[in-house]
Amino acid sequence: MKNKGIDRREFIRKSIAAAAALGGLNSVASFAKDKGSGPASTYDAKGLPTSILGKTGVAVPRIGIGCGSRFCAVQDPEKSVEILTSALDHGFYYWDTANNYGSDKVISEERLGLVLRDRRREVFLASKVEERTYDGAMRQLEQSLTRLKTDHLDIYQVHQVESLEDVEKIGAKDGVLKALQKLKDEKVTRFIGFSGHLSAEAMTAAVNRYDFDTMLIALNHYEERQGDFEKGAIPAAAKRIMGVMVIKTIRPREQVKDASPAELIRYALSLEHVHAAVIGTDSLDVVKKNAELLKNFRRMTAEEMQNMRACLGPFFENNRLPWMHPDYTDGILV
Repeated sequence: MKNKGIDRREFIRKSIAAAAALGGLNSVASFAKDKGSGPASTYDAKGLPTSILGKTGVAVPRIGIGCGSRFCAVQDPEKSVEILTSALDHGFYYWDTANNYGSDKVISEERLGLVLRDRRREVFLASKVEERTYDGAMRQLEQSLTRLKTDHLDIYQVHQVESLEDVEKIGAKDGVLKALQKLKDEKVTRFIGFSGHLSAEAMTAAVNRYDFDTMLIALNHYEERQGDFEKGAIPAAAKRIMGVMVIKTIRPREQVKDASPAELIRYALSLEHVHAAVIGTDSLDVVKKNAELLKNFRRMTAEEMQNMRACLGPFFENNRLPWMHPDYTDGILV
């Protein structure tokens, strides 16, 4: 890939060669028929409730398959494939990963590639870039696509927006945003977005300053003390007609025993403007339980929402959990 640009035809040629080296002739065949100019994707929610993801116009299941730390804790690649295949078979076609999710032994994007090489058109695929420069983002994108065994993404997101200074870096002359905009123009990614769980103030600034399609934002994360995620950043994104997805929805169970994962997910999906919740998925049981939850989903009443907030009070006041600190990066297993 050239430093100052991306030749799509040459990139696809290199990607096919890389797939051949990694996965044999079946991978090459999958790459060859997976070009952005080919037939439209075929998503099937299997009857699960969906939501239109803001101005993208795409309908996604209200729960996405999170492929970060919990997913990467699955050591057996065959088990990973079984989980992802079950997710698709249950209607969960929105998958979320990142270039830096994993460890020396388990790399999230590579695990997804084991399924995507044959079923790419069935998946609404999101990944993330942690680089903040144009050239760095292009290099990381090439690595991600090679791992994922595809030549395009559905959403490419700036990973973990941390501060107002970080927001400035994103939009610099040769910053990551320039790369994402070029990749969108060239249809290497359909949409662009950003994620974060440290500063509501920074998330709101990114919403208002740049033309992103989506935002992936944490709930129940009060360590940053720089704003209100639920009442600040999320409504700001809604005003821009952005797709809004939430993460870390079930983390309070680590401290608040009365808060069940099912009720925490209900709470998240009952928030105004939230289109989907990305849930870490590490077993077939999680897939089945979340499918059942969605099929029987009932929005919380105002009273139920208030009771949940009261229940979460002790969690909001706690900052001792590892993921509540600025130097924590979700998905890196140590």
